[in-house]
Amino acid sequence: MSPMLLLVVLLGAVAGGGVLLLVHWFSPPEEKPVRPPSELLRTLKSYGARLPFALGAGLVLLLLTRWPVLAAAGGLLVFFGPALLGGIAAERRSIARLEGLAAWTESLRDTIAGAVGLEQAIPATAYAANPAIKPHLVQLSDRLRVRTPLPTALQLFADELDDSSADLIIAALMLNAKLRGPGLREVLSSLARSSREELEMRRRISAQRSSTRRSVQIVVGVTVAFVLGLAVFNRGYVEPYATAAGQLVLLVVLGFFAAGFAWMRRLAVFEVPERFMFGARQATEARR
Repeated sequence: MSPMLLLVVLLGAVAGGGVLLLVHWFSPPEEKPVRPPSELLRTLKSYGARLPFALGAGLVLLLLTRWPVLAAAGGLLVFFGPALLGGIAAERRSIARLEGLAAWTESLRDTIAGAVGLEQAIPATAYAANPAIKPHLVQLSDRLRVRTPLPTALQLFADELDDSSADLIIAALMLNAKLRGPGLREVLSSLARSSREELEMRRRISAQRSSTRRSVQIVVGVTVAFVLGLAVFNRGYVEPYATAAGQLVLLVVLGFFAAGFAWMRRLAVFEVPERFMFGARQATEARR
């Protein structure tokens, strides 16, 4: 590769990076709610479990190809592979949680119809709830047994579920707990019906996007197999990439592939509305 062509490639990469930095700088920051500690702990454990496999994959690629760029890319692919190729398990958990909320709302409505207060109806419906939300409901019942104020216990319940659909139901319960007005049964009936409609919509969208997920997995798998096959079994064809200039070009090429994979993964993600209920910790962060 001539020095002039190498200079053009480097200038193009620098210019593209500068444009991305400018767009990020002038874009308004998005306010994201603080995730519950339990979810953060699960995320850290998942990343910690992937790290040895990512380092091992990078080391194997480095020994096989002697290309540090490809070794780093392979390690990153193993590390972020579940986020790139997955998403089905998280979506299924979200759908199961929404189904459990709809069923619990209906059960709570029927229990309240017997002239029972919220403090008695919630523990009565907790142990028969869907397994997706049962542990959180049991914790909510335990808090009520130790005389935690109902609005505070419901707010903690909302933070643990961390779901925008749950916020609608819990907000109605909190308003009733504070005002003690009539009409809660009708409100719960409307919310249960709305949750059922949202559940049906999510199921249809999940079925339609399953083909997109399969496309992402096929494209990523074929691309990775093709690159590794050439690097290991046909070294003469990819010999130019063994030089320093070739590694820079390979870095640019892999960057384009990574951007394409991320874009395809984004197409397969179902974006849910933002939460509107914030707990004490989230409110403190917002005031800052």
